[in-house]
Amino acid sequence: MVLLFQFCLIKKLQLTNDKKLFMLENLKIGILGGGQLGAMLVRSAIDFGLDIAILEKDSSAPCARFVNKFTCGDPMDYETVLAFGSGMDIVTIEKEAVNVNALKDLEKSGVKVYPSPDIIGIIQDKYLQKKFLQTNGIPVVPGIPVLNRYDLRNHLNILPGCLKKCTNGYDGKGVMIIRSEADIDQAFDESCVLEELVDIKHEISVIVSRNESGAIECYDPVLMVFNKDRMILDFQICPANLDMDVAMEACNLAIKTAQALNLTGIVAVEMFVATDGKLYVNELAPRPHNSGHHTIEASTTSQFEQQTRLILGLPMGSTKLNKASVMINILEPAAYRKSAMGDALKTILSTTDAHLHWYGKKDGTEGRKMGHVTIVETNIENALSKAVIIRHLLKEGYEEK
Repeated sequence: MVLLFQFCLIKKLQLTNDKKLFMLENLKIGILGGGQLGAMLVRSAIDFGLDIAILEKDSSAPCARFVNKFTCGDPMDYETVLAFGSGMDIVTIEKEAVNVNALKDLEKSGVKVYPSPDIIGIIQDKYLQKKFLQTNGIPVVPGIPVLNRYDLRNHLNILPGCLKKCTNGYDGKGVMIIRSEADIDQAFDESCVLEELVDIKHEISVIVSRNESGAIECYDPVLMVFNKDRMILDFQICPANLDMDVAMEACNLAIKTAQALNLTGIVAVEMFVATDGKLYVNELAPRPHNSGHHTIEASTTSQFEQQTRLILGLPMGSTKLNKASVMINILEPAAYRKSAMGDALKTILSTTDAHLHWYGKKDGTEGRKMGHVTIVETNIENALSKAVIIRHLLKEGYEEK
């Protein structure tokens, strides 16, 4: 504690055009978004003695209990974001649904914004994101823009395909398979990207951290397994069961992506590994991500601490993987199954090397992410054996017997 206090007194950050220097404890840092990612980011920031403010329209969001400065407002509203950010030294995000124009104006006024508003603008629109990746020579699944449901009928030759909303898609919402003309009546009736279907062997993610000087570190790739009904991440495994050359190629693609973005911070690069061995970048998230939750227990530096370090201009932490891990998402059960879910969580907590993260959300809709469990072990076989039992307990909580 003494060393940390001395460090905070000595370490200074150059943040404004007039070269004024601030101590860490005097910095005013704002986060747009108040969900579980923000809450975990705040808890990491506390270790650095930081003063964090949150902007979120849901007054009962997970972040509310961890900060004294909680502004109830819409991160998508220009005036709200401008007013919130104008009192900050640094603004960062825990989701992409934020007002980019306000962030650009804040940046012009001297506020540091991470990731940059330009990066957020690219990520917000899946078609712009795809075009950006293609322009920078990064392989993606071919796709075309469609204006609405009616426009899909002009592209029957592409079907079957994967339809993704250009904006406001998350946690499996905004993705659907269109197999034939018969499915079009149920399709999204807004701007989308229609992608070719790829024969996928694995879905993986690589989280990359990059500082302002261009130094880059990669976390180990993780293997992601999705709930096919809900189109949401079910569980993930790290280290991923990948051939060495595939793992290296995935890391190289993630690094190339971070460099193309000119990123300061972290980015999760989600990819497909096709059955023919080809890699395709699927989607990007330039902030802490579900696929990096395991780093809290399994890595030397968690993704949340890394993001904190990078927006402060501090040295990057080690991304070394110290333990094998399996991370399992916990979803909101049906109302009549909540008692069974509570019993399952008590049993999980009695499991050695199983770490529960409960987000503290108010009651939500069935299938919403409410927490996660990370199992860490000396090898992946032991972690998987415990994960099988825990997943069974959770399914008993979700499903009717």
